[in-house]
This record gives sequence, structure tokens and C-alpha cells, in this order.
Amino acid sequence: MVESDDTGKLTEREREALHEVELGVEHLHRAHGHLVSFHHSTGRAMDHLAAAEDLLREAGHDELADHLRDEHLPRGVVPPCDGDRATAGRWSYDILEKFQETFLDDVVGFGDRVRDQVADGRRHVTERRQEAEWKRRAQLE
Repeated sequence: MVESDDTGKLTEREREALHEVELGVEHLHRAHGHLVSFHHSTGRAMDHLAAAEDLLREAGHDELADHLRDEHLPRGVVPPCDGDRATAGRWSYDILEKFQETFLDDVVGFGDRVRDQVADGRRHVTERRQEAEWKRRAQLE
């Protein structure tokens, strides 16, 4: 026997809106993963550049080593928001943290609120409905 998807209380518009919010949150989680990867890749690149500084100096290229030390290693990956080159830019960890602490957390919280208010806290109501329909169809065959 196929169990009910228990989503019949929602209007079609509520179900669609909830699904769009869930998809938005899921894509933000994917974006978060990309930012974590960006942060790790940037850190690894900076480790290689730091090693290159020492090797350049040992090879007698002090000017290049100094340029790397003074211009590239301390520099952030994104310029400061005010565009002032005199201040350090934003590092990858800062971008990741700000994304997590502000936008991601805010939107995830909003998604929780929508789910609580619209669907009594139930997740994936569209998928549950589809699952129930496919199971119902399979039993009719």
C-alpha cells in the first residue's frame, strides 16, 4: 500500500513557492562548497608562492623575491570594498566567513521559517508528492 505524501493540505502555489525556496537554499549550499574549494585552492597557491619567494632569494633574485613578499603574498584576493589600494584586500577566508555568517545563514534561516509556516516544518514536499505518485502508479500496473 502506498503511503500518503501528507502534502495535500498545501495549495499548488504554496508547494511551488516552498520548492523554489528549498532549491534556492540548496544552490547556496553548493555555492558555499565552491567557496570552500576556492579558499583551499587559494591557500595552496599562496603556499607555493611563499616557497617560491625563498627559492628566488636563494637563486640570487632578491628583487623578484621582495616583490613577491611585498606585493603578492600579503595582498587579498579581492580589493577592499572602498577601492583604496593602500589598505589590504579581502582574503579568501574572509569572503568565505562573511558569506557563511551573513547571506547563507540568513537565507537558510528564512528557508526554515518558510518551511515551518507553510508546511509545518516538512522538507521536500514536492519530492514526497512525486514519490507517492510514482509509487501509486507502479502499484496500478
